[in-house]
Amino acid sequence: MNSYMECVTISNNHIQNVFGQFDKHIKSIEKAYHVACVLRDDNLRIVGGEENVKRAVGVINELIKLSENGNTITDQNVNYAISLTKTGDVEVLSELDKDTNMICHTINGKPVKAKTVGQKKYVDAIDKNMIVFGVGPAGTGKTYLAMAKAITAFKNNEVNRIILTRPAIEAGEKLGFLPGDLQSKVDPYLRPLYDALYEIMGAETFLKNMEKGLIEVAPLAYMRGRTLDNAYIVLDEAQNTTPAQMKMFLTRIGFGSKAIITGDLSQKDLPKDTTSGLEVALKVLRDIEDISTIHFSSEDVVRHPLVQKIVNAYDVYEAKLNSRKKPDMDKTKRKEKEIK
Repeated sequence: MNSYMECVTISNNHIQNVFGQFDKHIKSIEKAYHVACVLRDDNLRIVGGEENVKRAVGVINELIKLSENGNTITDQNVNYAISLTKTGDVEVLSELDKDTNMICHTINGKPVKAKTVGQKKYVDAIDKNMIVFGVGPAGTGKTYLAMAKAITAFKNNEVNRIILTRPAIEAGEKLGFLPGDLQSKVDPYLRPLYDALYEIMGAETFLKNMEKGLIEVAPLAYMRGRTLDNAYIVLDEAQNTTPAQMKMFLTRIGFGSKAIITGDLSQKDLPKDTTSGLEVALKVLRDIEDISTIHFSSEDVVRHPLVQKIVNAYDVYEAKLNSRKKPDMDKTKRKEKEIK
């Protein structure tokens, strides 16, 4: 088989960033496409099969653009660029990095923006709709991006307050009685929301606004009987709501408000055989205008690359488990018919 070669010019200022520590980024590209990359001064030669070389060159060029825009190249950038070449749409990576996609900055000056196509669709849906469901695996930025949009809207005086809520359900553990007053008891369940607030808004600003009642972090049970006008409302871990709780939450939304509901249907902590309110809502509300649902996939995971592999492994495992259960269920139904 004849080898094919292409050359890419990389400025000395960007070589280390594109190659990664101990050349890990370039090694990932070599492994993904079965190519060899050889650097001579600022000239990078990519050798291998023609199709694979062209894909590798596309990824490298996108990484160079990211580096030139002042980004530190991460494993997530590399892995996502590689996955995008499967659809032939690798140019999306640098498009996502444009300043027009900026949501806000963290307290440390780090820009917050959509990093994947799924995240971009999610952010756009939030801009266009009154209610948005963000459904997908852990690490896809569902909650963090919703918080960023809520804080930005609050700072721009688009809403008068932010309300963040989640059902206070133990994640498969019985924690017993917790010490302290009611707020101390529910705070551990709301900690992920506090973490995002501190990172984007800063602890001091958050506490000042919380004291004034402009930002509220509360368990879902506190929402009953209220009408929430001119507010940005984020319901996190919605897969742990019951149908009654979800209906109660959705009917709290008042004029000038926007609601973001996030959840992962593969991580329910409800008692066995209890239907998730999120599942029911997705079926009941799917055809209503001004309500949008965005489904994230493992490709939208922006945590450590290993998280993406874990999500995929569990998806495969659960698919096999469900395929085994189906014949058993069919047998049970046939027996029931025979008895009748």
